[in-house]
Amino acid sequence: MNSLIVDEIIKNALLEDGAYDDITTNSIISGNEVCKVDLKAKEDGILCGIEVFKRVFEILGDAKAEFLAKDGERIKTGQIIGTIEGLTSTVLSGERVALNLLQRMSGIATITNKFVLKIKETNTKLLDTRKTTPNLRVLERYAVKIGGGENHRYNLSDGVLIKDNHIAAAGGIKSAIEMVRNNVSFVKKIEVETESLQEVREAIEAKADIIMLDNMDLNTIREALKLINGKALTEVSGNVELDTVKALAETGVDYISTGFITHSAKILDLSMKNLVKLQ
Repeated sequence: MNSLIVDEIIKNALLEDGAYDDITTNSIISGNEVCKVDLKAKEDGILCGIEVFKRVFEILGDAKAEFLAKDGERIKTGQIIGTIEGLTSTVLSGERVALNLLQRMSGIATITNKFVLKIKETNTKLLDTRKTTPNLRVLERYAVKIGGGENHRYNLSDGVLIKDNHIAAAGGIKSAIEMVRNNVSFVKKIEVETESLQEVREAIEAKADIIMLDNMDLNTIREALKLINGKALTEVSGNVELDTVKALAETGVDYISTGFITHSAKILDLSMKNLVKLQ
């Protein structure tokens, strides 16, 4: 993760939460009180985001988090996974931002891992999409990797993906690919989204590097793979869920992409408990 981007995310989150003007904490806590508090798991899952959590308190200053588990480790309900020690005012004012980010990242890692385990007996790789929370993409993509998934393109400048509206605007798959080839460096692979076997044929003829099979049923996917026959890498997308991903992978497709692991991930329930005054 880019540390400058991460710091910007955290600083904006702290400003949004009013962490530098916490009227409740400032009314109750004097400036020099010190405490220690546990970080506790309230459900099972995959831990992710410990360096981001730590960084919240480093930016606020005068508090430090220590973890007893690592990113990617499976944690259990009731497990103490870390402690935070320092100025009580800093601990209380930074609590929500630190937890929000850790819970979000751990939730994404957890659901990603469930998908990955479903397809572990196949050669298919699971990909994320750009369906991420605005301004949190760098954190969410990292969480996908920690959960065992792979990253698709980071943003619009990172790779070529010709989608249905691009095809309509260009007047067809062949012309869209020709336009891209005339304007984009040869080192960039060209991926095209297809919704029918006819579009698959057009993508093959135009020599697309990657052919996405979008919202196709299993039989159509199998037919499309026969047509492609190794002439391009293949990706399945559209309505990919936990109960469908295994059957999709068993078709032999190279990649499966799903926005579910980011846009619909439930947070992993974690909390800061058992605060003890140290002085």
